[in-house]
Amino acid sequence: MITMDDIIREGNPVLRQVAKEVSLPATDEEKNKLREMLKFLKNSQDEETAEKYHLRAGIGLAAPQLAISKRMIAIFMDDDDGKHYEYMLFNPKIISESVENTYLEGGEGCLSVDREVSGYVPRHARIKVKAFDIEGKPVTLRLKGYPAIAVQHEIDHLNGILFFDHINKEDPFKIPDHVAQQEEH
Repeated sequence: MITMDDIIREGNPVLRQVAKEVSLPATDEEKNKLREMLKFLKNSQDEETAEKYHLRAGIGLAAPQLAISKRMIAIFMDDDDGKHYEYMLFNPKIISESVENTYLEGGEGCLSVDREVSGYVPRHARIKVKAFDIEGKPVTLRLKGYPAIAVQHEIDHLNGILFFDHINKEDPFKIPDHVAQQEEH
């Protein structure tokens, strides 16, 4: 079982590396690690389990956060309308994105960042992602709003980017360009 002790923190060089593509078909070890990543997210959102194992709640996890420099992410979340999103993805890639941007009014957080980092993180409001599921089948996802933000955050991890890299250094609360409306969370 993955715990907070398994998650590396900012300063670890793996978080700044561009992760390697997973050769498909994925190995059993890679598939099992992806299943464990999803299980961590489920556990972290379950109050009893999270308290018992001292887990911080998370909606997404990327393999580099476990010091595994491979292009693997897991997502487990609900959007504002209560729609559930549960993904285990190999080699996810954003193939198109909206000009319109969005951001979380409360800023973003990260399981690999133990400090509060204030500021708006501009993200594309809509994205289209191609990836492979746990069985190696190609999938195409069209996401908007909060789920799109979560997937962009995790894909950034695969490219050695942390969320605060996007914050405007001179004016952290400057509203990003091309924003139609704010997301609230």
